[in-house]
Amino acid sequence: MCYQTPESRRAAVAELLRALMKARCVLVTTHINADGDGVGSQVALSAWLRGQGKESWIVNPTPVPESLAFLLPERDWCIDAGSARAKEGVGRADLSVVLDTGEVSRVGRVMDLIRGIPMAVIDHHPAGPDPIPGLSLRDPEAAATGELVFDLLKKAGGPWPPETALGLYVAILSDTGCFRFSNSSPSAHRISAELLEMGVDPEETHRRVYGSTPLRRLRLLHAALGELEVDEEGGLAWMTVPTRAFVDLGGDSDDIEGLVDYPRGIEGVEVGILFRETARGATKVSFRSNGEVDVNALARLFGGGGHVKASGALVERSLPQVREEVIRETLRAIRASVRDDGS
Repeated sequence: MCYQTPESRRAAVAELLRALMKARCVLVTTHINADGDGVGSQVALSAWLRGQGKESWIVNPTPVPESLAFLLPERDWCIDAGSARAKEGVGRADLSVVLDTGEVSRVGRVMDLIRGIPMAVIDHHPAGPDPIPGLSLRDPEAAATGELVFDLLKKAGGPWPPETALGLYVAILSDTGCFRFSNSSPSAHRISAELLEMGVDPEETHRRVYGSTPLRRLRLLHAALGELEVDEEGGLAWMTVPTRAFVDLGGDSDDIEGLVDYPRGIEGVEVGILFRETARGATKVSFRSNGEVDVNALARLFGGGGHVKASGALVERSLPQVREEVIRETLRAIRASVRDDGS
C-alpha cells in the first residue's frame, strides 16, 4: 500500500502549499537546540523551495549541530540570527515557516526577526499555551514534522532534490528513534520506503547521524553515569550531567543527546530524567516515559513541553532546587498513572 496523506490534513496542506507557491523569499526556522527532525525538515523544505526558483534561507535561534551539518548542501544556507545578513533576508522575505515547534518561546531570538512577516507553522507537537500565529499545518498524530513536509511536497508533485529526500529521511529516522519508538507508524515506514526509492542510503545515513562518537562524549557519559540515581519503588531514575566535567571536556548540546535513554532504559523504570546546568545557571530537564505517564504534561509544569513520551523544559533556577521539585512532581505523576491504570 502506498502512502496517502490523511484526509484530516489535506485542507491545511493545500492552503500552506498555495502560500509557499506565492512567496518569493521564505525564511525557514526551527526550535532552540535543533534536532534531526527540525534540521532535516528545514533543509528538505529549503532545498525544495530553491528548486522552485525561490529564495530561501535557514535562520535558527541556535547553531545547527555539527552532527547534522552534513545535511546542508552549502553552509551559507544558514544565516546567524544576529547578523546583518539575517536582517537583509527579513527585509526581502514575504513568508516565514517555523518547523517542529508551534510556540513563541521555542524559537528564541528569531521571533523578534520574523514578527512582522506572515508566518506559517508545520509541527507535530501538542499545542501549547503560547502559539505562533499564522497558517498552520499541525498534527500530533504525525510521526515527525518531516512527515508533514512530505505531505506538502507530495501534494506539489515534487520535485525531490537529493537534499530534500535525505533531510526528510533523517527527520523521521531521528524522531522515531531509528524506528523503535511507538510513533514508528505504518505511515512513517511507507514514507521512508519512498525516500529510499529516491536514493537515500540507509546505512550511510545512520553512520553519519549516529555512527561516529567523539571521545569526549564517552568520557562525559562515564561522568554522568556516576550521578545516576534510582527510586526502584517509585519507578523513577534520573541522571545529572556534572557541570565541571561538561566544561572541562568542552561538551556541547550534541554530547547530551541520548543520555536520558540510560536512566529510562533501567528495568522497572517508568520515567527517566536527565538534568543539566546551563552556562548561565539555568537547569535543562529532559523527560522520557516508558509507559502511561504523560511527560509532556510534566514538562509544562516547568514551562516546557514536547511529546507524551519525550519532553523537556528549561527552568531559570538552580539545578538542586529544580531537581528536587521535578522528582517530586514526577513521582506524583507515576503514582497517579498507576491508580488510573487500576494496578
